[in-house]
Amino acid sequence: MSDLENRVADLEIRLVFQDDTIQSLSETVAAQQMEMEKLRRAVEVLARRQADLASSLPSNDEDQPPPHY
Repeated sequence: MSDLENRVADLEIRLVFQDDTIQSLSETVAAQQMEMEKLRRAVEVLARRQADLASSLPSNDEDQPPPHY
């Protein structure tokens, strides 16, 4: 093989590895996006539960500032 053919072959090999790496990274990013969406929904559910619980608790007069404020 000539030097030019060797260089082209090396570039083709690198391209194949880069394509594989890009595909792997794309799949990883997609999986992370799905996991983040799942966690976001879980946080929303917990926030609603906390708000519901807080509204169902009796109010405590110690938490309110004195009337002269």
